Formats: sequence, C-alpha cells, structure tokens
Amino acid sequence: MKKTFGFLALLLLFSVIVFAQKKDKEGGQHGAVRGVGGGHIPAHGPAPARPQAHAAPAAAHGFSDKAGHPEAPHVHTNDKWIGHNSGRNDPKYHLDHPWEHGRFTGGFGKGHVWHLAGGGPQRFGFNGFFFSVAEPDLGFCNNWLWDSDQIVIYEDPDHDGWYLAYNVRLGTYVHVMFLGS
Repeated sequence: MKKTFGFLALLLLFSVIVFAQKKDKEGGQHGAVRGVGGGHIPAHGPAPARPQAHAAPAAAHGFSDKAGHPEAPHVHTNDKWIGHNSGRNDPKYHLDHPWEHGRFTGGFGKGHVWHLAGGGPQRFGFNGFFFSVAEPDLGFCNNWLWDSDQIVIYEDPDHDGWYLAYNVRLGTYVHVMFLGS
C-alpha cells in the first residue's frame, strides 16, 4: 500500500513539473499572453527588413497578429519578430546624427539581461547606461515597469542610431537611443 501511495505521489509531482514547463514554453505566465513574453528571450534580433515597393507602415495594419497578442511590436516565443518591417527608409526613425552619444557597449542579446533601475520612456537606465524611447514608440511601452522589468538590448539592423529594447515579461519591444553612460 505504501509503495502504491508513493508511486502515485511521485507521478503527481512529475505531472505538475511537466505541466509547468509546458506553460512556460507557451508564454502563459508573468502577465504574458500565449506565445508572447512570459520570460522568453529571443535568441537573436530581427533580420533586416526586405525592401518593399509600396509598403505601408506596420502601425496602419496593426500589430496584434493573433487573438490576444499585444497591439505593439512583439516577439513570438518561436523568435518571430512582429512589427519590424518598415525598412531603412522609414522617416519615423531617421536621425541626422546617428549614435551622437556613442554606442552601447554593455552587450547584446540573450546572454545580457538587464534590470530597469528607474526613470521612464524619456530617460531610463540600468548599470550606468541610459536610453530614451523613440517618440513613435512611446505608446508601446505604457505598461513597462521602469523600476523592475528585465530587458534585453538588440542591434537594429535597419535604423542607424537605434537599438531595440525587448521587455522579457511582456514580449514587446521599442526603438531606443543610447544616451551614454
């Protein structure tokens, strides 16, 4: 009888562990929606956008590509970047003096997770590095926790002078300018 009870308890424990891992992979925790955020960190940044003859801005089409997905640029848990398709000639992200405050040297991508240490979209920082969110992206970071969220910085392959700050909790990202350290 004790062996049967022990076996059932062990089976229940393994079932809970497997269910929790499945939920994490689907992005179903930490306030995220299925397939977006929830602690997922993309292995790489977006690929350069393909030139399109008459491409409309992404915002005109919306960003919510699936039911429940955010109406903001985001990354699926399969590392598909949604909303980064405007290309090099997007006037919203043109800078006359790219990298005027220098270049960010703190590290990029999955191996470099940073904790926001205060501020807001106009000026936020972590580990002595400071950034500002691009004006066209201000509405996409209203639910960021500026004093605690984890972010990852990626290089922007299309817009000189900009980086992409990815919010690990939400799975959304915005264009950011490095302000210096």
